[in-house]
Amino acid sequence: MRASLMKSGSLQGMAVGAAAALAWGVCLLTATSAASAADRAGDGLLSLSLEELSDVTVSSVSRRDQPLSEAAASIYVISGDEIRRAGVLSLPEALRLAPNLQVAAIDARQYAVSARGFNGNISNKLLVMVDGRTIYSPLFSGVFWDAQDFVPGNIDRIEVISGPAGATWGTNAVNGVINVVTLPAAKTQGVLASATAGTLERSAMVRFGSSLSDSLAVRGNVRSFKRDASELRNGGDQGDASSGTFAGLRADWKQHGDAVAIDANAYTGTTDDRPVAGAVDLSGSNVRGQWTRQLARNSEFDVQAYVDRTKRTDKYLLQEKADIVDVEGKFLRVDGVHQWLAGAGYRHASSRSEPGLIFSFQPTERQLEWYSAFAQDQIGLTDEVALTLGLRMERNAYTGWEALPSARLGWKLPDAGLVWAALSRAVRSPARFDRDIFAPPKPPYVFAGGPNFDSEIANVAELGYRVQGSSSTSLSITGFVQDYHRLRSGEFVGSSIELENRIKGQVRGIEAWGSWQPAAIWRLDLGGLWLDKNLRLEPGSTDPTGPSNLGNDARSQWSLRSLHRLGDHMDMSLSVRHVGELPAPLIPAYTATDVVLNWKASADFQLTFGVRDAFNRGHVEYQGFASISEIPRSAFITLTYQPD
Repeated sequence: MRASLMKSGSLQGMAVGAAAALAWGVCLLTATSAASAADRAGDGLLSLSLEELSDVTVSSVSRRDQPLSEAAASIYVISGDEIRRAGVLSLPEALRLAPNLQVAAIDARQYAVSARGFNGNISNKLLVMVDGRTIYSPLFSGVFWDAQDFVPGNIDRIEVISGPAGATWGTNAVNGVINVVTLPAAKTQGVLASATAGTLERSAMVRFGSSLSDSLAVRGNVRSFKRDASELRNGGDQGDASSGTFAGLRADWKQHGDAVAIDANAYTGTTDDRPVAGAVDLSGSNVRGQWTRQLARNSEFDVQAYVDRTKRTDKYLLQEKADIVDVEGKFLRVDGVHQWLAGAGYRHASSRSEPGLIFSFQPTERQLEWYSAFAQDQIGLTDEVALTLGLRMERNAYTGWEALPSARLGWKLPDAGLVWAALSRAVRSPARFDRDIFAPPKPPYVFAGGPNFDSEIANVAELGYRVQGSSSTSLSITGFVQDYHRLRSGEFVGSSIELENRIKGQVRGIEAWGSWQPAAIWRLDLGGLWLDKNLRLEPGSTDPTGPSNLGNDARSQWSLRSLHRLGDHMDMSLSVRHVGELPAPLIPAYTATDVVLNWKASADFQLTFGVRDAFNRGHVEYQGFASISEIPRSAFITLTYQPD
């Protein structure tokens, strides 16, 4: 099906383009009757006012619940309703909804995701969590996105912080934090089932939730998918067609002052066989438990522990097995004008990697440990001004103890706005890639990790403004200067290249987004990011490529999204995103338009129809390790069954 659509590109492009243009026309025409139809708006994203959206509760900024309007950080919240209405089928697709992230599809399976630059195949300065469970690999401090399947109906929100959060979350939270927050089992009761058919992906999902008592609720879900291979820019396909299954269980118990949450997940996946290297096989499982006790009206204690096991077999690149155990406890207390947070954590990773065809990790197996202790005090200087001081001390296996301090000042204005400023020190501690990698797998080596590779450092200054101007407008704008030291470089040692820390410089930028809701049935969201990177080699460096190896980033990007209710049972999302030219290697700028239509066909059934990149046959977003894939135009239809 996909091949026939690609071959008939001209006719298909005209038809899809006309459909998208018609959709825009319908949206604009119906907008003229928005005011008179406002009282007909039903439940859902568009019936939620911007005032309510601004007061969504977030927890990733200060490790405690607080209104978004009071969070002194550059944070964007992707709501679960927004994810479901956009018809996204993967976690990276959901992250495209955040204007403060850079998200690029490398091929059919892998993505490059970052904040404030340094985007790449192995991005390593962004901390990603699911309900507080860290999901990056100890091999390179980044995320294997093809192993992160999810059920959109389980998502409460995704909190996206751009900027450092090391004092709160530790090393690797250098340029940002993504925290996927799932719904408790009590809010996912009954049956939910969906099936998707599309030109690139087919999938099916079923979920069932039940309350076993007034205090105990459970749910279980299973999702399977099959995804086609990506197209090579010069013809043929990448050979990365994949399939997989994801299953999850969750139980929540709450009684008196205690709350317990337990969830378990497992997944498996595979790709087509490739010449010489064969298939990529991956699997994993994890179990997480969290206990929260309300000690008094003004204090609580929380402890979380999880076990995570992953396995990846890729003879071309690497064959990895990792077992991770993580335990952390924290204590919160409100005492007059002070809001205290203190805690400690321990993390252990057993990482084993067999040699691939290109490189190896030596020694084959490493036992890695991290210890941390942190404290934070939010001080109410006045009714309008709050100062938050934080310090985290974290010990890693390579460089020992690292200090991660921060200071944040927030000032609430009379117009319901918030002016905030922050100074932070962030650290990206070494991973196995920095110390233990060797290429080719056997000597003589051309490329090797550095035995003295040190932590990368960022000292960051931020100034931001957030305002809910009225019931129909909102705005957030942040300016930042990030001063980097000891960034990764490749230095000649004899005839080979060894990793060291000989690059420094600054990244400056502005990120902004805002919303305008002229009526209850129509909302416009606009966001943009501008970056100025000025990185340079230190004197005496012999790095042959320079800072170009530290990510390939557009100087600017912007997005515009129109959310419109077309009647009592139908809504539409029209999204345009533009990403500027990537400099090295050169990837042309592109503009993609997505159209998604949701129709509540009956009380129990909903149909979602979508077209990605409606006006182009396809485009390139990023270069992989050895090839460039084109992301083609695609269409899908999803049928969802959820009885009342």
